[in-house]
Amino acid sequence: MATDNTSSTGNSGLAGGEFLTFTLGAEEYGMDILKVQEIRGYDSVTAIANTPAFIKGVINLRGIIVPIVDLRIKFNLGKVDYDQFTVVIILNLGTRVVGVVVDSVSDVLTLTPEQIKAAPTLSTSLDTRYIMGLGTVDQRMLILVDIEKLMTSRDMELMEEVAA
Repeated sequence: MATDNTSSTGNSGLAGGEFLTFTLGAEEYGMDILKVQEIRGYDSVTAIANTPAFIKGVINLRGIIVPIVDLRIKFNLGKVDYDQFTVVIILNLGTRVVGVVVDSVSDVLTLTPEQIKAAPTLSTSLDTRYIMGLGTVDQRMLILVDIEKLMTSRDMELMEEVAA
């Protein structure tokens, strides 16, 4: 059986690079390290009325109002507990600064294009638009998230309204 490792397997445009790894529940995820501005502990946020549950509120980060999104709630990963390991990853996405709450941050890994496989096509009820691919390092599998595509998606549009 021949294997096809060309970009036509759905891995088009997926270059290797450095990824910040983080956990949500039992799974490990990765995002492009170049989008990360800083990592900070979880502090209380100012809630904004009539926002979806995954938008926890906003914080004032050195004069910039930053919307805070809890990825555990966004990804429907069950009960959310905030503890000493819970962190907020502050992202710089072009003209916007957004914070995402995750269970913990692991480390920064460098993945080669060969270590990144295309995201599987699952059922139509499961949204995989934000998954860039799956990274493998030793026995670990990382779900690589296109964090910019996730944060600018249609269901996140009102983040512009919150931040404005």
